[in-house]
Amino acid sequence: MDDDTDNHPEAHDHAVVLGAGLAGLLAARALAQRFARVTVVERDELPDAGPAFRPGVPQSRHVHVLWSRGLELMEELLPGVTRELLAAGAALMESPRDFLWLSSADWFHQVPGSRILVGSRELIDWTVRREVLRDERIRVRAGSTATGLVPGPDGRSVAGVRLREGGPLPARFVVDATGRTSRAPAWLAALGHPAPATTRYDSRLGYSSRYYEVPPDPARRWQGMYVQGRPDSPRGGVLVPLDDGRWLATLIGNGEHAPPTGDEEFLEYTRSLRTPALYDALRDAKPLSSPTGFRSTANEWRHYERLDRWPAGFVVLGDAACRFNPVYGHGMTVAALAADALAGAIRGLAPREIAAAARRIQRRTAAAAEVAWQIATSEDMRYPETEGPPPDQMTKVLQAYMSRVIVGANADPEISRPFFGVLSLSASPNTLLSPGTVIRVLSKWRLPTAPETAAYPPHHPGPPDSGS
Repeated sequence: MDDDTDNHPEAHDHAVVLGAGLAGLLAARALAQRFARVTVVERDELPDAGPAFRPGVPQSRHVHVLWSRGLELMEELLPGVTRELLAAGAALMESPRDFLWLSSADWFHQVPGSRILVGSRELIDWTVRREVLRDERIRVRAGSTATGLVPGPDGRSVAGVRLREGGPLPARFVVDATGRTSRAPAWLAALGHPAPATTRYDSRLGYSSRYYEVPPDPARRWQGMYVQGRPDSPRGGVLVPLDDGRWLATLIGNGEHAPPTGDEEFLEYTRSLRTPALYDALRDAKPLSSPTGFRSTANEWRHYERLDRWPAGFVVLGDAACRFNPVYGHGMTVAALAADALAGAIRGLAPREIAAAARRIQRRTAAAAEVAWQIATSEDMRYPETEGPPPDQMTKVLQAYMSRVIVGANADPEISRPFFGVLSLSASPNTLLSPGTVIRVLSKWRLPTAPETAAYPPHHPGPPDSGS
């Protein structure tokens, strides 16, 4: 999949994308609609034979979900990609119908929700990369590290990237999609541009994940499980099926409740959750790996879109600009939203016009993250240990309202529909503030005075040996 720069046309019709993760690949596909050639520069060596872990995506060993809106946008950019993902082993599910899902309020009933695609991150990235590279205009230069930006004739615009291996790579347009390791602030400073303001919220959430062989159970009525934590019980867990008869279990905890990475401690941690359901599922399952931890889960937004001056020919998107607490499952969907925003912003423009419109494109792609940011930060601010600006009065009012929305969404289809529309990033948050929804939430659903959680939801028979 490597390609030598000599094979590229002149720089005026050439775009470069830094990073071959999901955001970078989808951005490359969008750019290929307007540029004759697109080069994706990736620091890691990329597997050809099939899905495999790589250091540049350390979070890939934990549960990933792609919400319906993200899948729809990926399908628009890459027609047929859904079929290829399912053929490779990913699964389409209805959430919450196919899950045992204990929300912060109670168990979800069989209410309308949203489609999600579940699969290993390695499989999703590999399948998307294979589909993107069917476009002959796109090439990947793997095992190559970008070390800076090439300045244009005015000294402040961008005319390419500098590579540790091979020197400068000229380009009319450069996209930084290198994720949380992005060096864009330093690169911009070298061109005389100020550093962006940064907003950060860190709930100190930690992950620990382990693969299991799925044990046979003819009576099992669910495909996955989600046990949410909450401020008074900040421990949770997720269990999803993967290809080849595997489960992936991810334990979740905030602060001092961060889950362990020891073999014996992993299962023991599941005993401390608000329900025994996850422990019952895993206690007789055969582990296929040791637990793996992940702790870099802060919400962080580098506000490039607020800068008064911005270099022509350069855009930062994906986690390099805005990243979220991954517990809400929005990272891949926001990557698709940003790629769609990029495609819309450059539609009908020539390469020269695209470079000149970089500031507007930066603002448009940044807007793709706004709803996911609101969801993640407002929920994280419920935890007293969260580091970041305190919630203002309006946020507190919305938090109180959303607590009642969740109670209603657990059981009421008229509330679950808009709730999952917003959660899947398919609908505006304003749908939950429509007069009819507000009246229904405030008149019908209230927080329980003494919340107690049943071990299993009413529609589930309980563990196989419970006799229930």
